[in-house]
Amino acid sequence: MSVDNSHTPSFRYQNVLDRGKPIHNGTDSFSVRHPAMDLSRRAKIFSPFDALKGFGDELERAKAEITDTFSNDTVPPEEPP
Repeated sequence: MSVDNSHTPSFRYQNVLDRGKPIHNGTDSFSVRHPAMDLSRRAKIFSPFDALKGFGDELERAKAEITDTFSNDTVPPEEPP
């Protein structure tokens, strides 16, 4: 499988790009050494994670504070312009 790169300028790894995506049939040496990952394990890799620890808790605290502030009956509602 070859990729038409006639419009792409040549660069250091042009030969790798020209080869295109490899196709494995399941019995070649690569597929034997690197079997496909089952979907349940793959899903765990891409599952969401808490990149900003505590950020969700802080958002919930701020939401509760704002809700308490604006649900207070002593604060008059804003008049529309």
